[in-house]
Amino acid sequence: MSTSAAPDTAAFDKARTGLWASLQKHLASIYAAETDYRAATRFTDTFPFSNSAATPQQLLDYQHQRAVLRDLFVDETTQLDTLVKAIRTKDYAETDKKQLLLLILGYLDLAETVFALLDTQRPSQLEPDEELDEARGRFERIRNFVRLNIRGVAGLLKGV
Repeated sequence: MSTSAAPDTAAFDKARTGLWASLQKHLASIYAAETDYRAATRFTDTFPFSNSAATPQQLLDYQHQRAVLRDLFVDETTQLDTLVKAIRTKDYAETDKKQLLLLILGYLDLAETVFALLDTQRPSQLEPDEELDEARGRFERIRNFVRLNIRGVAGLLKGV
């Protein structure tokens, strides 16, 4: 019996370590995009800002960095959706799945603080963006799903 548990534990440990490393790389990309985005909005400290508050070059730089952050948000949301579905279907113990989802929840909370800049540090007038709106909805649904599935976290801490 212990021989069959060892491969499962090894597979889970490998998955957890891989997820941790992957999330760290993704956060590094998100933080780099945040730095560039904040640099592109240094021309003002009032948000939402009027387009007349910036020079044409500043607006161009801002629009470029906004597009980069927006595309990163859409891509990250798509990848998170796939990742959460994959964890849900894996043959890990429920407590192991909850550990992986807890890592993802931490990542979601950190990433959301950066992606919220798309809503807070922006011009007063923006064109509608259906893809961004859809990604926001999916991001929130993913976060809610993960939270619901780790509600038994207190049980994980008993063995610690």
